[in-house]
Amino acid sequence: MSRRQTALTYLVVGPFAVFLAFPFYFALVTMFKTNLDLSVPTHSPYVYNDAEGHFHWNFWHYATTQHVAFLFNDTNYPTWLLNTLLVGAAVVVITLLLAMPAGYALARLAGPWGQSAGVAIFLVYLIPPTLLFLPLSRIVTNLHLKDSLWSLILVYPSFTIPFATWLLMGFFKTIPQELEEAALVDGASRLKAIYRIVLPVSLPGILTVVIFAFSLCVNEFIYAFTFISTSSQRTVSSGVPNELIRGDVFFWQSLMVATLIPSIPLALLYNAFLDRFIKGFTGGAFR
Repeated sequence: MSRRQTALTYLVVGPFAVFLAFPFYFALVTMFKTNLDLSVPTHSPYVYNDAEGHFHWNFWHYATTQHVAFLFNDTNYPTWLLNTLLVGAAVVVITLLLAMPAGYALARLAGPWGQSAGVAIFLVYLIPPTLLFLPLSRIVTNLHLKDSLWSLILVYPSFTIPFATWLLMGFFKTIPQELEEAALVDGASRLKAIYRIVLPVSLPGILTVVIFAFSLCVNEFIYAFTFISTSSQRTVSSGVPNELIRGDVFFWQSLMVATLIPSIPLALLYNAFLDRFIKGFTGGAFR
């Protein structure tokens, strides 16, 4: 690539990178600011200011970690993180166990109507949560799962499985069927052919489902807010706004910490598996 092409690439990509990185920068700066620094209108919210409101390079002199300590010591935030991890892991496992055989069956065994069935399943994912809330809340109540993490584990697959099934169905279709037929001719069973041939090749699609399903669990708010009322049972998405917004008082610094901590691992996860993630969405199993 020539210098001109490199410069043009950075010129196009640079503004997007700055735009996407700005929320992380703003949260990182805000989380260490003092209450006085935030309350003075003349102080810039994007840098650290001295007592007169002037920009100051000495970060540690004007920064404080008391709001980070408040989040971990005076709230149930560590418990919310653990609850989110448990719910996300359980939902990912359930999604894979149900979506993988469903996607494979629609791609290989369903015949000509498999594509139509796959589209119909995907349309279920497009139904707004506000429409599904009433029947799902009735189910949760009848099963006595209110105020329990099991209610979220039961409900979340209702929107992760349809998309995962549709995604894996399209991905399985890109895998040459001759590979499986060769394994079947050699004496392998259908399940063994899937395990030995299909699953290793479909790893990008599976990773896409894992990342997507876990991200949905972390970001979901409506069900987590309505089905869980005890602080110790909440997840991050519902616990943070409930505990750190009290009336008209916003704990801005702690809010920034609480949102930044789960965002960084997700961002690193997307970045680490970016190539496989793109392959999974585009359905490209081979180069």
